Amino acid sequence: MKKFQLIVLLTISFGFYAQTNPIKESYSFNLNEAIDYGFKNNYSAINASRDIDAAKKKKWETTTIGLPQINASLGYQNNIELQKSLIPAEFFGGKEGEFAEVAFGTRHNMLGSATVSQLLFNGSYIVALQSAKVYLQISENAKIKTNQEIREMVVNAYGNVLLANESIAILEKNKASLEKTLNETNQIFKNGFIEEENVEQLQITLATIKSAQENIKRQKIIATNMLKLILGISIEKELILTENLYNLSLNSISLELTTIPFQVENSIDFKIQNNLVETKKLMLLLEKSNALPSLAAAYNFGYNAFGNQFQFFTNNQRWLNFSNVGISLNVPIFSSLGRSARTQQAKIALEQSKTQMIQVEQGLKLQFEKAKSDYEFSLEQLKTTKSSLALAERIESKQQIKLKEGLLSSFDLSEAQRQLYLTQQNYLQAMLDVINKKASLEKIVTKN
Repeated sequence: MKKFQLIVLLTISFGFYAQTNPIKESYSFNLNEAIDYGFKNNYSAINASRDIDAAKKKKWETTTIGLPQINASLGYQNNIELQKSLIPAEFFGGKEGEFAEVAFGTRHNMLGSATVSQLLFNGSYIVALQSAKVYLQISENAKIKTNQEIREMVVNAYGNVLLANESIAILEKNKASLEKTLNETNQIFKNGFIEEENVEQLQITLATIKSAQENIKRQKIIATNMLKLILGISIEKELILTENLYNLSLNSISLELTTIPFQVENSIDFKIQNNLVETKKLMLLLEKSNALPSLAAAYNFGYNAFGNQFQFFTNNQRWLNFSNVGISLNVPIFSSLGRSARTQQAKIALEQSKTQMIQVEQGLKLQFEKAKSDYEFSLEQLKTTKSSLALAERIESKQQIKLKEGLLSSFDLSEAQRQLYLTQQNYLQAMLDVINKKASLEKIVTKN
């Protein structure tokens, strides 16, 4: 019995703990997984997909304008007081010169009808069909553009988190090394071999490192939350990155990327601008089509009924049918040159879009050259800072030995340490720059 009570107690306790301490949902991504997740869950990506769906619906809506249309109507009228008319009374045997009041019609009237209409020809409709197709292409290209932006943002944000991780690790290593040096220096001071200022200088450097480490930890939280926002993950969720900055920068070194010829026609920005040119062409075509005649046909049929009693849904009610068919032709003849003015405006807008196309093309070529140059420079900087780091580490190590041997003061060591710490951050930033600059260059040269 006691064993059973113990099991019940443990079960209740576990359930209470689970309620008060819910398991936190977490996500774990390498860079490519994070990019794929962002393509599907980024807020802008979701709306870009919805824009494509809306464009498809708009295209079908436009198509239906030229398909048969059927409309039905049902109307009921209750003449509470029939309208009166005056007619000569002599028609009914009255005196000449007098008038009698006569009410025409019935109190209850009901009419039911249906109309089938079909557009036979309309120039604007043909242009509208082409416009709907271009509109869909614009939405699809906008989605590709959005994905490109998301990819670059994910790479940058992912790298910022890794940079914070590496900075924290290096600061922790520097702090441990400095604490060891401080303890040894403090012992030397107690033994009377060095001045107290040497110890105090190291204490100042240690305090600076601790402050920087706390600041980087706060920055890591902000960088991680920024990455979550880009990925479309709630900031309350846990996010684990499985890459490290060194391996990611190593994988971002690609000399072949700088040799890829740039085809401006493959750029999504060029395609979007081309969509705008096509739009202006269609606007010009639309203005020209307004001068063409339009032709439509319609067939109308229905039933109506009348009576002084409301008995439309009984067998005694008599319904009278009617039907007609018609064709309407609308021919624009003269608009006081209004259509001509609108056509000329559309031509000017088209020429402007073509000029913008040339500007976009030249801008993309310049953007490619800059991105290529920035990436090549980042590779050079990575190589340079790596060599500088090795040199700074050797200098700092030698200065520590000299300090222990009493050959220099802690001020000289602090200068070597500051140089080392700065070189470490430069090396980390150089790795991040290689990652980011590669992403920027890929964004331009990748065929879409």
